[in-house]
Amino acid sequence: MPEQMYELKRDVSQNHRLYNKDLAPTQIKQRKWGTYNFAALWIGMAHCVPTYALAGGLIALGMDWKQALFTITLGNLIVLVPMLLNAHPGTKYGIPFPVFARASFGVFGANIPALLRAIVACGWFGINTYIGSLAIDIFLGKLVPGWSGIGGSLTFAFGLTVHGAIAFLVFWAFQIFIIIRGMDAVRVFENWAAPFVILLGLALVIWMITAAKGFGPLLSQPSKFKTGGEFFKIFIPSLTGMVGFWATLSLNIPDFTRFGKGQKEQMIGQAIGLPPTMLVFSAFGVIITSASAIVFGEAIWDPATLLSKFNNPITLVLALIGLVVASLSVNIAANTVSPANDFSNTIPKHISFKMGGVITGIIGILIMPWRLLADPSGYIFGWLGTYSGFLGPIAGVLIADYWVIRHTNLNLEDLYTEKGGVYGFTGGFNIRAIIALVAGVVVALIGTIVKPLHFLFDYAWFVGFAVSFLVQWALMTGRAEVKPAV
Repeated sequence: MPEQMYELKRDVSQNHRLYNKDLAPTQIKQRKWGTYNFAALWIGMAHCVPTYALAGGLIALGMDWKQALFTITLGNLIVLVPMLLNAHPGTKYGIPFPVFARASFGVFGANIPALLRAIVACGWFGINTYIGSLAIDIFLGKLVPGWSGIGGSLTFAFGLTVHGAIAFLVFWAFQIFIIIRGMDAVRVFENWAAPFVILLGLALVIWMITAAKGFGPLLSQPSKFKTGGEFFKIFIPSLTGMVGFWATLSLNIPDFTRFGKGQKEQMIGQAIGLPPTMLVFSAFGVIITSASAIVFGEAIWDPATLLSKFNNPITLVLALIGLVVASLSVNIAANTVSPANDFSNTIPKHISFKMGGVITGIIGILIMPWRLLADPSGYIFGWLGTYSGFLGPIAGVLIADYWVIRHTNLNLEDLYTEKGGVYGFTGGFNIRAIIALVAGVVVALIGTIVKPLHFLFDYAWFVGFAVSFLVQWALMTGRAEVKPAV
């Protein structure tokens, strides 16, 4: 017998501080996403430029290609577990991530994890938009005479060229256009983007192997580690990084599973969509880069740089479309849907899902990602690198509360009730959940300040998750009022 799914039984639309039509639970008739839709979603998000170059970073640290692909695969199998656990309430109750967070953090306290998630999403939205616009800029420079001369030497906004700004704004506007059309447009886009980019990637693999008359030198390059101890010093923080790669989505996955036909569909779709795609697309990157060392005389990890080596106009156009679609599919799903819901959750009366998407896009411009990428050590490896120390603890609180404390039973109406509901706590904030979150973050990140404890930072997501899970369990056991699911 399939597990029951729930929808609102009474009208809660008058509580404008907690409700709008975008945050409302999806009706059962609206839950149309099947196994293929979830698989396509993950294929669309995973076949991005960072995934392509992921193995290259691990190989540069000393791993051979087999160790690199093993680390990537294991990390994605691990992150799949919290992904599926947090996905469950989305399908069962039809609720997005910030509404799900109300059960553990309180109806207003949920804004804390939601905004933490939204901030990092805005940062990555801007960065991925800039990366995608670079591909457009490079290829238009090769295909359109005089393109690279537009604006001459004029630059503004800390070094952005005129033609680069045009490419950025065009790419930005197209993404906002899709998100404004709603989640159905996202589903349709991911459905066709997934097979398209995989086929282009496979075609490039075959062409490169044929041109190189083999796989190239990278696949025969041995590991630089002589002992198991040397390997594990790199393996553990690298594994944490692989988990952190999708730790953001492991939180806000209810934003998508709320549209699922059932638990079976979303679980199987995610399981066949995430780890295999990460493995296959990372392997594509290894094979293509290895062959490029023979074909072009150097190993080229950046796909935009690699494809700019081609001069055939048809090849260039296909390459441009492939890179743009790959960047679009990950940016729209991974970095726009979540903050759109998160911003909407702060002031539901005035901020809709579409408005939240526009706010995300505007912040993505204001952070000036071209400037941030000029100093990756200060932003990507500094500020963004610490986010696994926040994301693990948030996941720990959510999973402990939903699975251990409440046994998956939520009162749907009370999630939209400010006063008198079980999730009102103290003024809408669950202080115990906030304490659990802070405890996990402190333990995860203390190694960045106290050097003897730096090993904790290497395990940031894991230790943060464990501490917050245990503290939430200890503080809430016997204190949470658990009503039957309605």
